[in-house]
Amino acid sequence: MASKKKAPAKKKPAKKKAPAKKKPAKKKAPAKKKPAKKKPAKKKAPAKKKAPAKKKPAKKKAPAKKKPAKKKAPAKKKPTRKVASASSAQKKVAAQKALAKKKVAAQKALAKKKVAAQKALAKKKAEAQKKVAAQKKVAAQKALAKKKAAERAAAQRKRDTERKERERARISAAKEKERLRREAERARAKIAKDKAAAKARAEREKAAAKARAEREKAAAKARAEREKAAAKAKAEREKARAAAKAEKERLAAEKLRAKLESLERAAAERAAAEAAARPPMPPPLPRKPKPEPPKPPTIIKGESRDGVVSTKEFDLKFLLGQRDLLVEERAKLVGQADRLENEANSLIADAEMGDVQFDDEGGEGDTMVVEREQDLTLSAQARQTVEEIDAAMDRLRRGEYGYSLVSGMPIPRERLKAIPWATELVTERAGGVTRY
Repeated sequence: MASKKKAPAKKKPAKKKAPAKKKPAKKKAPAKKKPAKKKPAKKKAPAKKKAPAKKKPAKKKAPAKKKPAKKKAPAKKKPTRKVASASSAQKKVAAQKALAKKKVAAQKALAKKKVAAQKALAKKKAEAQKKVAAQKKVAAQKALAKKKAAERAAAQRKRDTERKERERARISAAKEKERLRREAERARAKIAKDKAAAKARAEREKAAAKARAEREKAAAKARAEREKAAAKAKAEREKARAAAKAEKERLAAEKLRAKLESLERAAAERAAAEAAARPPMPPPLPRKPKPEPPKPPTIIKGESRDGVVSTKEFDLKFLLGQRDLLVEERAKLVGQADRLENEANSLIADAEMGDVQFDDEGGEGDTMVVEREQDLTLSAQARQTVEEIDAAMDRLRRGEYGYSLVSGMPIPRERLKAIPWATELVTERAGGVTRY
């Protein structure tokens, strides 16, 4: 029975050792296949994990030997009755131990070989990875060099293109410069030619002008002599005509003065006859003393602008409009007065020149006198209105415009718009209100 129990004790460590050896072997097989297909240089790291793979079987072997040792003690205790078979059992145990030692030694040798193979394979893989990395690096360097060469070639082409463009531009500029120079030379030649032609033409014109001037001078001298003689004869004729006209005017003036004196004497005689024919006038009645005028209302003045002072009844807008009307009417009346005075003076001038007949048969002298008196009367009236306008302008500056000079009451705006220089109310003008 002891031999039966020892056999399983030996098989247990053998079974455990086999999986310990197969585990690293199974991991190595895929490691070899992967680099063979894909050849990745960086995936050879499993070669570094071989060290822990060796330690695992070493740790498991020690307990594998101890287990049969524990079981052998009770196994030896049981066959106490069979002393004869003890020696054979010991031999078997010794043989088993020797066999186990051999197996362990073989396993160690196999493990060493595997480790050496793994190291060689890892070294080979590392070399292959280095070779692949070197090849990649060389390829990358070649690609980079090729890229740089292409860039240099493109840059060189660009520089060549720019150089050609600059050369073409330079040639074009030189051609343009040469063209401009030729045009400038042609222009200068044309200008010189024109100047020469102009100079020759000027000289010809100068000579012609000189000859013409000499001819004109001679003709002018002859004409001047003829005009001098004609003027002398004309002056003598004018002198004689002026003497005759002066004599005629003197006689006409004497006749006019005599006519005016006769008209004045006739008018005085008619006035004396009318005065003698009228009945005598009764003596004038004694005048009643006039009552004292009422005190005019106080004018409330306001703001002023442009020399015009406003009041309570008349604002600045209305007063400025009235001032414009006064200025316009004044200019019109001054022109009318000047024109009438000029016409009256022209009548006197015409009478003195002898254009009017003052004999008993013609009545032009009386008509002229009447027209002159009318012109002078109208001119005097215009001058009087101008004075009234000046007084109204002064009242505008003092803030008293638009108020009656009789009663001091405000004049309606309608009347002021019709007659801007009015100084009285309509009732005062017609005599409805007593004047003071």
